[in-house]
Amino acid sequence: MNFNIYLDDQTGRQLVAAAERTGETKNALIRKAVSEWLARHGTPQWPDEVLGFEGVADMPPLEAGRSTLKPPLTDPLA
Repeated sequence: MNFNIYLDDQTGRQLVAAAERTGETKNALIRKAVSEWLARHGTPQWPDEVLGFEGVADMPPLEAGRSTLKPPLTDPLA
């Protein structure tokens, strides 16, 4: 797939310098940059800390205390 992009002069000069320094083409550097950005931001995902959370062993389930809750005095949605 082909795209045209327009860069400001400073960004363009930095891209040319990076291409010369690394020996890669400007297109290759742009492809890598877009791929890396999409890998980080393209698909929202929970952090590993959240995905790996297994709960607290000695904490009772939320539903265990439901029977002790009192109904609200007034309907908050009324």
